[in-house]
Amino acid sequence: MSGSADDLSSCREPATSCDARREGFSRLSTWSTRDAPRPNGIAFPKSDKREGTSLSNLSNLLRQVEQKDPELADDIRDHIKALAARREFGLNFERHTPETVELPGRPIRKGDKVRFLAPRGENPMSVDQRLWRVVDIGRIDGGRVASLAREGRDGSDVETASRACDDLVVVAEFRDPIYPGLVSTGRVARGGEKPCHSVINAENFHALQTLLYTHEGKIDAIYIDPPYNSGSRDWKYNNDYVDGEDLYRHSKWLAFMDRRLRLAKRLLNPADSVLIVTIDEKEYLRLGLLLQQIFPESTVEMVTTVVNPRGRHRPGRFARSEEYIFFVMMGDAAVGQEEDPSFTGGTRVPWRTLRRSDAASARGTAKGGPSQFYPIYVTEAGTIEEIGDALAPDTPRDEAPQREGCTAVFPIRDSGLEMNWGLTAPALREINSNGFVRVGRHTPSKPQKWEISYLTSGKIADIEGGRAAVIGHEVGGAVIAEYVTDKLKTPTSTWVRPSHNAEVGGTLLLAALLPDRRFPFPKSLYAVEDALRLFIKDKPRATVLDFFAGSGTTAHAVMRLNRQHGGQRQAILVTNNEVSAGEQAELRARKLRPGDADWESLGICDYITKPRLHAAVMGTTPDGDPIEGDYKFTDGFPMAEGFEENVEFFTMTYEAPRRVAHNRSFEAVAPLLWLRAGAEGSRIDKAAEDFAVADTYGVLFDLDASQSFLRALADAESVRAAFIVTDDDRPFQMVCSELPPHVEPVRLYESYLTNFTINTGRE
Repeated sequence: MSGSADDLSSCREPATSCDARREGFSRLSTWSTRDAPRPNGIAFPKSDKREGTSLSNLSNLLRQVEQKDPELADDIRDHIKALAARREFGLNFERHTPETVELPGRPIRKGDKVRFLAPRGENPMSVDQRLWRVVDIGRIDGGRVASLAREGRDGSDVETASRACDDLVVVAEFRDPIYPGLVSTGRVARGGEKPCHSVINAENFHALQTLLYTHEGKIDAIYIDPPYNSGSRDWKYNNDYVDGEDLYRHSKWLAFMDRRLRLAKRLLNPADSVLIVTIDEKEYLRLGLLLQQIFPESTVEMVTTVVNPRGRHRPGRFARSEEYIFFVMMGDAAVGQEEDPSFTGGTRVPWRTLRRSDAASARGTAKGGPSQFYPIYVTEAGTIEEIGDALAPDTPRDEAPQREGCTAVFPIRDSGLEMNWGLTAPALREINSNGFVRVGRHTPSKPQKWEISYLTSGKIADIEGGRAAVIGHEVGGAVIAEYVTDKLKTPTSTWVRPSHNAEVGGTLLLAALLPDRRFPFPKSLYAVEDALRLFIKDKPRATVLDFFAGSGTTAHAVMRLNRQHGGQRQAILVTNNEVSAGEQAELRARKLRPGDADWESLGICDYITKPRLHAAVMGTTPDGDPIEGDYKFTDGFPMAEGFEENVEFFTMTYEAPRRVAHNRSFEAVAPLLWLRAGAEGSRIDKAAEDFAVADTYGVLFDLDASQSFLRALADAESVRAAFIVTDDDRPFQMVCSELPPHVEPVRLYESYLTNFTINTGRE
């Protein structure tokens, strides 16, 4: 019997609901001593309280057990401790064996924990899944070979083996300290001096630990779209897919989320920040309770959002059309106002097509009369030259007067049916003189060669009454107008918005960016944008984190917010390079396995996330072609224009602490220092003999150069942090005392090593 509380998951029936877990805990807490088994023949005293027993009574009983069997007493004590830490009410779930993470491609080092890789082409579960420790590394026939051992419970070696290092994969266990670094794998730069968005290819629990070093308490918004636990092998627990046959899949999912959300809480600014989590019906009840338990001091609200108006067909069940969004508001965070969705969900004043659409408004019908069928003369440049007079009901349109260099445009459906315009000719002339009529798309093959739109009387009244402002004019003189603040309102808790359709704003938009690549169920870009806008619209330097980044929608949304509202908001994305289950089978058939270049090239980060953001910024597809189509809704413009933004891509490395302490891994740690200083401007990538100063931070490598370092910082007003390399606290404090007040002092490498020794994933 193990002394670990995690082993409880192996000796109980699986939890099927929160009530079942509560009931199970209640039965344990009211266990009667008279009915208790008597291990090793120990007689338990009867309790005077027949309704149950207390933890203090159990402690007394444990002392008696300890006299007979100390090891059994220790095991029972561990279980009681675990149970005592749980809630009697609320969400109770199994704290499953903490996760292990395989690190393919990471070099094998002495002291590593490793697992055997399956022979090429074979299922990875076909080999020994136990963990081994590398005790030595040698060379045989030019190849690296590891000597391995497995330890017994008392620490003694009980089994040994040897394997070629190429046939091993390093494994990081949940409680193991990690010493991360980052290596840049590319950059796209169109934003000049603006800060960089960052994309980190890493296991997200390790990345969150890393970000505690760079961003603890500094994140303004977290947006995540975690695995929905659908039962369709859409996520892994301990390197194995969780499917619908797994009886513990709900509690595994909760344990998985609980660990990450607790780190996320430490990253959020406690004074004013928001966590946004999307989910569907399979886990929203459990997620809601989990959020309430982790964020008891915060406001937690849930929004229902329609993402598939047609509904997802499910035989014998309701066609599901909605998902849910949880908003966890910390400190002073509050829901902001937005443009009224009745005005198309955006700031721009909407236009109406001038041609009538209903069949009752066809030419010759009573509705509209004979005065609303007339030519509008449009030049080749797409401007209105003249608005003609109405034709008599029996006059063919080809008998209308002609204007040189112009096309006579009539209201005609694609079928050829003649309709009426929405206004009479005199009324249209009047509003046209004020810029309230515009010419749209030119389609020579259609009966109506040009689209004509106008502003209705209500929209004109909004402009004339100051509720909307004219911010410019189109080429033909038509106004460009936006609503001002009195058209704002607090959004409701049910969102039914065309822009949130996951097919239009997600699947089809991603297909335009990456024409030959597919990603399952991407979020609508505009839905993510709207959710974030409510909280960071007025924070021009907000930092947004997404540690289930998927295709990269969150960073794309932050770029759009920067364009719409100005500012230098940054996104930090974390995604792994997992290859889908279906593709894995095909790759194994080709004798490939994780770590191989051809395998990794099809991982989500390299195949989808990085090229998607590169395409979004540059306005071109991976093949170099201009992206077809326009962004819609709040801010419409051609996708081929791209964005004036900077993005850098990183892959996490795992460093040896001794090399870090001896300043031999500075190149791996360097990007972390840059991130901590704001991911802005130049970066110090190599150690100097004395010191180096970048745009936003400096590093003092030699204390003898401290005075020169301090003078350099005094001349650099943009510097925010000073990293001082020393293992002696006294000189560190002396340098700190002379730093400018706006510069944060950080001791290298003491702060780094301490951070990652402490953050070992303890629950």
